[in-house]
Amino acid sequence: MFSREILVQCKKLAREAGAEILKIYDTNFNFKIKADKSPLTLADRKSNEMIVKGLVENFPDYAILSEESRDDKSRLTNDYCFIVDPLDGTKEFIKKNGQFTVNIALAYKHKIVVGVIYVPVTGDLYYASKDYGSYIEKVQNGELGLEKRRLQVTNKVKNLIMVSSKSHSSEKEAKLIEANNDKIKETISAGSSLKGCMVASGEADVYYRFGLTSEWDTAAMQCIVEEAGGIFRQMDGTEMLYNRENTLNEKGFYVVNRKENIWV
Repeated sequence: MFSREILVQCKKLAREAGAEILKIYDTNFNFKIKADKSPLTLADRKSNEMIVKGLVENFPDYAILSEESRDDKSRLTNDYCFIVDPLDGTKEFIKKNGQFTVNIALAYKHKIVVGVIYVPVTGDLYYASKDYGSYIEKVQNGELGLEKRRLQVTNKVKNLIMVSSKSHSSEKEAKLIEANNDKIKETISAGSSLKGCMVASGEADVYYRFGLTSEWDTAAMQCIVEEAGGIFRQMDGTEMLYNRENTLNEKGFYVVNRKENIWV
């Protein structure tokens, strides 16, 4: 279905893109607002160029769906499609709070089989591949460290830590928290796909997202969560599929450590 080489290349491209992003992060950069009201920086564009170029060179027969590239609908006829968010959490990047990521995933026949999420500011590299587990490694000076740790969700059903969005909270989420207040010990906020990584690594237990997202926001996260033993579903309980005609995730989704914490 996929080779180890794909994961190796995705990890390499994420690190290289992250290094490029940090060069811009340390400057007084400008940004503009796209048609969908989301911000765009030079870092988004540079990261996208590097990742797409690398994927095309290494895997020319695979399709690519990226937030910052024109959508080539011929991808719909390809069993393999890379799904890329070159800078997830641009709002956090602009705020300079460090909570932004590089997301690269691979879908095979609409299901995610590889997921890589890199956090440039901390050097945390999360990754997973189907049936091979979910891991974190530390990047130093652009190179991978010697240690890696396998990720595993918690087993908790009470005293839960709930993670929510820094920039996209909602009334529905507030009502959900209120209805399950007896189970929730603490609610913390984080940016970008970090929220899913926090559940996968056991730093949090549940994450609910009612608002709109897109395929590139969730693809890598889903693989990492599921390979860590977590549950990732759309709000109606159905599986999230990828490389679709409509790239919007319109139903919302939840990420939980175990089925007892599905509250919708």
